[in-house]
Amino acid sequence: MIQKIKKHTDNTNFANALKVTIACALPVIILSQFDHFKEGFAIAIGALLTFPSDVPGSLSHKIRGILIAVFLITTTTLTLGFIQDSPIIVYPILLVLLFFFSMISVYGQRASMVSFVCLMTVSLAFSHSYKGWQLIEHTSYILLGGLFYLFISLLFHFLRPHRYMELQIADCLQLTSRYLKLRGDLWNSDADKIRITEKQLEIQVEINTIHENIREFLFRNTINSSNSNQNRKMLIVFTNLVEILEISLSFSFNHDELHQRFDNHPKTLRTYQNLAYDIAATLKKLSQSLQNNTKYTPEHTLLLDLEKLQQIIERYKTEIGTTATSEGLLMLKNMQHYAERQVEKIKIIEKALAGYLNLEEFRHKHKEIEKFLTPQNYRLRVLAENMSFSSTAFRHALRLSLTILAGFIIGKLLPLQNGYWILLTIVVIMRPGYGLTKQRSFQRISGTIIGGIIAFGILYFVSNNYILGTLSVIAMILGFIYSQIDYKIGATFVTINVIFIYGMLSPNVTEVIQYRILDTIFGAVLAFLGNYFLWPSWEFLKLSNHLEKSIGANRNYLREITLFYNRKGEPTTEYKLSRKQAFIEIGNLMASFQRMKQEPKSKQKNIANVYKTVVLNHTLLSSAASLGTYVQSHKTTEASEAFNIVTDTVIRNLDLAIETLSGNRKDSALTSDEKERLDLSFIELKNIRYQELKRKSINEEDFQLKMEEAQLVIDQLIWLINLSENLLKEIKNLNTNE
Repeated sequence: MIQKIKKHTDNTNFANALKVTIACALPVIILSQFDHFKEGFAIAIGALLTFPSDVPGSLSHKIRGILIAVFLITTTTLTLGFIQDSPIIVYPILLVLLFFFSMISVYGQRASMVSFVCLMTVSLAFSHSYKGWQLIEHTSYILLGGLFYLFISLLFHFLRPHRYMELQIADCLQLTSRYLKLRGDLWNSDADKIRITEKQLEIQVEINTIHENIREFLFRNTINSSNSNQNRKMLIVFTNLVEILEISLSFSFNHDELHQRFDNHPKTLRTYQNLAYDIAATLKKLSQSLQNNTKYTPEHTLLLDLEKLQQIIERYKTEIGTTATSEGLLMLKNMQHYAERQVEKIKIIEKALAGYLNLEEFRHKHKEIEKFLTPQNYRLRVLAENMSFSSTAFRHALRLSLTILAGFIIGKLLPLQNGYWILLTIVVIMRPGYGLTKQRSFQRISGTIIGGIIAFGILYFVSNNYILGTLSVIAMILGFIYSQIDYKIGATFVTINVIFIYGMLSPNVTEVIQYRILDTIFGAVLAFLGNYFLWPSWEFLKLSNHLEKSIGANRNYLREITLFYNRKGEPTTEYKLSRKQAFIEIGNLMASFQRMKQEPKSKQKNIANVYKTVVLNHTLLSSAASLGTYVQSHKTTEASEAFNIVTDTVIRNLDLAIETLSGNRKDSALTSDEKERLDLSFIELKNIRYQELKRKSINEEDFQLKMEEAQLVIDQLIWLINLSENLLKEIKNLNTNE
């Protein structure tokens, strides 16, 4: 029971909810005892508005971001408070502020949250009508609330400085485990490959997001904190998790072919599948151990699983009476190598978390980690570059500003009790994409109605302010927790919290519920209409850009793999950066495709072709990663001219695909001479040095290793050529059908 409670309370969402609840509730509770409820409530508003700007990252960035948010909240409240009764002034200034605050989101995630905070401040600035000294006092209390939230946030940080990172790593372990479990599902003979691939791509989007969070927090703190042991430990776990993902992604054999080849030996593939499942289960167990802060005890003996795989390979070899160079045996050997690499990485993670690794050995291994951070450019030039209708951010800022202005005018014209709720609803649910705005509109309306019904039912039987106050605090915590997990449930609890507060302050709570529901519907409808009619940003218009970036990232990754195969040695920083970018861009492409599926059917242009292109791009990345992983983990032979000719052709096909997408396609078809060279290269690859190796009289073990290399390299190069040609063909079809 205690572990279950801990599981739901010892996580990032609960910690954030607790921070903001303490910062909001404590001033109200304390000052209410001295008949200063209004002052306490203003402090609570300041803390509530500041909370979203508390974005994870290095401590200096965290403090700076919160202080900037507090400054903008205070000055905006003061400015709008002074001019709100002067229509001639308020409308143009309101429009300028809304547009400016919307546009600063172009500077990244932290800026996006500061932008959201400022838009919320604009909405709440019209919830009161203070004048003169009263307005200054009210603004001062809001400032105090913002600073009080900063104090609470820093208190939480210093009490458990490493806990956020541990929880993020735990989530990353969990997501990677789910991804590997799906890879294992592919080994079922009746596997629904399309559904599994879609799920894998969806998880890839989540993994990319959490990888960026971890890099931002962990790498910057590692750089700024003299590389502490705890940071080094988490850095080792994270870098090995990235490599585990690459290894799993790289295992791109044709499953149908494998099932046909081993149809009469089902135990062979089942043994490998059980090992794959145990690897996923081990990562899940590691995640639970880290999240619960308990000692890790292995449940699956991975080394024993590897022995079973070795035994089944030997049995297969004996039953078939095959030679060391047979294709089936080489496939099994390559499968075994990948599994060994996965287990090796997991063992490093286990030792790091158990404290068995000598962390000092890793002190200087990550000198260039700042290169893996997404750079943040806060120059005015970035803002200026986005000041055109070609910019999605510009169109969204204009759309959002005009929609909020329309909501403000409606709130003034209609006899609504709290017209600012319309503005809050628009700010909270309106997103650059139509699909997410539509989804949030329905979630907020349904959450508000459900919350109103529940709150009204409780208020009908309960009138004690102490009970209502306690329930209000509980609802606030649950509202903040679920806003990140399930927005409808979050909206339900936030509505309950608001109504309980009004229930303690006002006898006309039924009227409050009615107006809140009405205002929410008005705001949701305005947001929906604004996104549909005001310079809409349909996903199919942006998809080619995501495709181009993803194909370009795959091309650069393949180019680095080719250089690595030719030069040997240790993987360079450029190699690792190109791998990171390829993973990020395939995630961005999949996220774009998911948003496209949420839009109206009429806007889902060529969705079948788009899906094929996304899957082909993902498979191409998988095939390239397979080649790169093999080269890293094996001592390979010198790259032949045939190898370079084939990889150059793949890269050329990807270049042609990019040119086709950008509309700069030139006549770049292969000449007859180039086609002949490519055909000869394939003949050379297919006859890969068998006789040559035999003539050199190398021993049987070395000979087998060379043939394993030849088999995998040939398979992946042929597969890469086919994939790049099919990708180019699908992109031509996309351009033709537009």
